[in-house]
Amino acid sequence: MRYILLALLVGVGVTNLANVCTTVYLHRGLSHRAITFSKPTHAVFKILIWLSAGIKVREWVAVHRKHHAHTDTPDDPHSPAISGWKTVQIKNLAMYRKAAHDQVNVDKYAKDLAPTKWDRYLFDYSALGLLLGAALLMLLFGWRVGLLAAFIHVNYYLAGSAAVNAIGHHFGRRPYANSGTNLQWLAFVTAGEGLHNNHHAAPTSAKLAHRWYEIDPGWFVIKPLTWMRLAKVRLSELRLAPSQTPNTPANAA
Repeated sequence: MRYILLALLVGVGVTNLANVCTTVYLHRGLSHRAITFSKPTHAVFKILIWLSAGIKVREWVAVHRKHHAHTDTPDDPHSPAISGWKTVQIKNLAMYRKAAHDQVNVDKYAKDLAPTKWDRYLFDYSALGLLLGAALLMLLFGWRVGLLAAFIHVNYYLAGSAAVNAIGHHFGRRPYANSGTNLQWLAFVTAGEGLHNNHHAAPTSAKLAHRWYEIDPGWFVIKPLTWMRLAKVRLSELRLAPSQTPNTPANAA
């Protein structure tokens, strides 16, 4: 019983780390250029997201940029408005992989992220990253705890990522006129991504919380990085996208 509890704590901890890397580095940083990173910070984030999620950076960025370019249309890689939120929640990984493995899509939406020598020889091998990450957990905590923690992490991370795309475009508040929604509980378990309506309203903003009562955990990582000059936020003020206006109270729920 004790090893199960330890595995749960480790698995959740690894997922939280992966969520921070996803929202701060992949999403706000590389996809929207809301944050720039020093070379050492960039390298650390890239290694961590490879070990924890096996993600190829340019593929993730391409899929997300396509989502913004074609939100809730048939060309959206993962739209609950087209496929239904339950389908997206269950099949989000398959939907992601289909778009991520489309080289035309990657070339179009991530042409600024050409593969490097390190990508070709190391980071493009997703399975290797995941295996090394699991091996590291087993080395640190023993094989039983490490394997169970890896299992918990993979399922938690995939479920949370799917929820942002599925639930985050179906249930929740819409203070701005877009199809994304705000769910504070989802923001807590995805390092801020649950404030999805805010993000679609101001995609170039590094901070996803727009109101005093909203909490963006990812921002609490970004700020110390800027204090240590390891990262730089592009915009100091909130800048809404041209088409975005606040919804009336009657339409915001």
